[in-house]
Amino acid sequence: MGSEPTSLLDVLRSHSAVDCDTFDVEGASDVQFRVDLDQSVAIAYHELIRVDDKGDQVHSQLIKSSIEYASSKREAFAGVDVAEVAVECMMVKLALKIVPYLKGFSHIQTNPKYSYNTEKTIGNASRIVRIFRDLEPSFDTKRVCIKIPSTWEGLQACRVLESRGIATLATTMFCMEQAALAAHVGCTYIAPYINELRVHFDPGYVDESKAFSFCGKAQKYYEKIRSKTQVLPASLTSIQEVMMLAGSNHITVSPPLLKKLAETPANPWEGDTGSVFRGGLEQAFEDYKQILEDESAWRLAFTRSQQGKSEGKNIQAVNIFCEKQEGLEKLARA
Repeated sequence: MGSEPTSLLDVLRSHSAVDCDTFDVEGASDVQFRVDLDQSVAIAYHELIRVDDKGDQVHSQLIKSSIEYASSKREAFAGVDVAEVAVECMMVKLALKIVPYLKGFSHIQTNPKYSYNTEKTIGNASRIVRIFRDLEPSFDTKRVCIKIPSTWEGLQACRVLESRGIATLATTMFCMEQAALAAHVGCTYIAPYINELRVHFDPGYVDESKAFSFCGKAQKYYEKIRSKTQVLPASLTSIQEVMMLAGSNHITVSPPLLKKLAETPANPWEGDTGSVFRGGLEQAFEDYKQILEDESAWRLAFTRSQQGKSEGKNIQAVNIFCEKQEGLEKLARA
C-alpha cells in the first residue's frame, strides 16, 4: 500500500504527469516536478527582462553570450537574422539551466512570426535542436520538444519534424479541428489552452468560455483512435482549474500554482477533482478524416469552429506571442 497523498500536488501527481511552465531556476527547483519543462516566448521574455534588487538585469551575461554565439554562426545559419538566432540561444541557455530538475522533455517554442510558414518553422526548430547540441553535447536532443502554433502551416511542420525524430507539441490549441489534425500529423503532445492567452496579460480579463469540455473531448478522442498524441492542458489560473483536470495525460502548471498545490492539504479538499474526465464523454465524435488532408476544407472548418471563437483565440495568442518575440529580439539588438 502506498502512502496517502498529503497535498493537492500529491493527488494531482497520482492522476497526471505534472510539468512546470517556467524559465526561472528557483521556480523550477522549489517544487520538484521532475517531468517536463514547458516554456514559451512569453515566459522567456519576462524571465530575461527580470532585474534584481539593485535594478540590474539578472541575465545580462546570458544575453551577451547568446548574441556572441549568434554572431559566430552567421555562416552556419546563413540568411537568418542574427537577433533571431540570439533569441533561440537565450531560450536554450535558460532551458539548460533547468535540465537538472526534470526527467522528461524540455519544450521550446518556435518563432511565432513563422506561424503561417511551414518551411521557416522547420528551419527554426532544426536550429533549436542544433543549438542544444552545440551548447551541451552531452544533452540528449531526443528530449527536446518543439512547441509550434496550431495553424495549418504549423501542423504541417510538425509532420515533417516528427518524421525526422524531433518531438513536437501543438500549442495555441482551442478546438477539435486543431486536435484532430495534430494527431493526424503525429504530434507528441497538444496543449489545450483552458483560458485564452489574454487572461495572463490583461488584468481583470476573464475567459467566459473556458476549454474544459474541449480538453476532455480531445483526450477521449485520442483514446478512441489510439493516437500516440498526449493531452497537456495549459493556461491555467487557479488550483481549482488545475484539480478539475486531474486525469489528463500531462498538465503544465506555473510555479506559483504548484506552490499552492503543495501547500494545500489533500484532506479536507471540498473542491472538484478530475471532473473533466469523468462521464459525459461517451458521445459520437465527428469524423474529421475528410478535412485532414484537404487544406481548404480544414481552414473552413477551423474558421467555423465555435462560430469563429476558436480561430479568434488562436489569432489573439499568435499576436501576443509575436509581441513577446519582438521584445526578445529587441534585447538581442540592444
